[in-house]
Amino acid sequence: MSIGEALLSPTRSYLPPVKEMLETHRDNIHGIIHCTGGGQVKCIDFAKGIRYVKDNLFPMPALFQAILNTGQISEKEMYRVFNMGHRMEIYCNPAISADLMAIAAKYQIETRIIGRTEICAGDCNEVVIGSFSWRKNSG
Repeated sequence: MSIGEALLSPTRSYLPPVKEMLETHRDNIHGIIHCTGGGQVKCIDFAKGIRYVKDNLFPMPALFQAILNTGQISEKEMYRVFNMGHRMEIYCNPAISADLMAIAAKYQIETRIIGRTEICAGDCNEVVIGSFSWRKNSG
């Protein structure tokens, strides 16, 4: 796929698997975030007092690697702006994660557990990706 084709390819609809996930596990799903239009830091605006540790993201797709290689934007800024090939996050009770991943697999959607949430000391939210972090006061 060329860079132009990649940029113009349609966004996949996650409605069928998300609908099924909510029908079977609504009480144990605490949040769903579509990362397009806010990057990997979009979650910082949700909840209060949460540290989002993303330590198992998918590998950076070639398109984003090409953008990074131009030297015009830092890797930290890319995670703030772009989804980096990671499109949907579901925050859930860990006990149901395998079942949610099985539902996604039925729709040929690659999944993985990308991290965890923790309590963030003080009145803040924080996102941690590798050596990068973003912090925002919750108040």
